Amino acid sequence: MSETIAPVSSTTTKPAVVADGALTGRARGARVALRVVQVLLALFYGIASALPKLMAHPTAVESFDRIGWGSGAMYTIGALELAGAIALLLPVLQSVAAIALSALMVGAFIVQVTAFDGQNAATPLILIVPLALIAWTRRAHNGELLRLLGRR
Repeated sequence: MSETIAPVSSTTTKPAVVADGALTGRARGARVALRVVQVLLALFYGIASALPKLMAHPTAVESFDRIGWGSGAMYTIGALELAGAIALLLPVLQSVAAIALSALMVGAFIVQVTAFDGQNAATPLILIVPLALIAWTRRAHNGELLRLLGRR
């Protein structure tokens, strides 16, 4: 029984497969690694970032009071982060979620630089890197999402 490996082109968005449809070792490893990153980011955004805001933890309340936004903005941003964390785990929404969370991180960077004198300003920039990778590699799901929305 001979198996052939499809050549990997730089323009293809699908991983290389063998004749029986299974992923090659390298492509499978990359896919698993990306999924692990997505789960870790979802846990970070859901637990470490959104939960303190939604529970009105004193440090979150203090931070939002310091920038003058109050509890309404704190709850809104917490809800957006939680929604993004959940959407990162749903195949049809993962690319859009990564883009939306990246936009939140741009805002977080601006706030860190302007209101907190750059303290922790690198954190949102660091988080944008894996989010951009997810948005790019999972972009094929955007067409599926558009088809689903078009059925309504």
